[in-house]
Amino acid sequence: MPATQEMKQLLLEELTLIVNTTSRLIRKISPEHWDYRPQERMRSLLELTHHLVSVPATDLLILQEQSEAELRQLEAEIAADTDTEKLIDRMTAGAYDVKLYMESLSEEDFLHRRTKPFYLEHGSVQAKWLIEIVTHAQHHRAQLFTYMKTLGYEINMFDLY
Repeated sequence: MPATQEMKQLLLEELTLIVNTTSRLIRKISPEHWDYRPQERMRSLLELTHHLVSVPATDLLILQEQSEAELRQLEAEIAADTDTEKLIDRMTAGAYDVKLYMESLSEEDFLHRRTKPFYLEHGSVQAKWLIEIVTHAQHHRAQLFTYMKTLGYEINMFDLY
């Protein structure tokens, strides 16, 4: 397998791991904790969960140069849901769509095709977008883990692998 293809697959495997471990964490959350907010200017646990769940799908919209209106519509749809399994299904579907998109790219497109989000003047190559999606999801999964630890949930580092 060419090195580029191997790196793409490793990143996609990492995204799958993040989705799977996030799903297990979300399933442990008691609904009475959804309003928990560590500090005034931080997201609530529910808002953080909504954002984390949306990362694969919304980041894919952004890298595919979709409009801000389309992005906000998807975020609103996700934010309207509090059903744990539906939220997990959305994240899983978003990650699957990222996988399909990235696997459809030729090596040339993956390494050199630039797309520009609506909020920046410059674009990034598709490989960098995939790294961004993985690190974005991982960042917010870490926040979710910290919120849950603060609330006293019985979780540890093994919940992340």
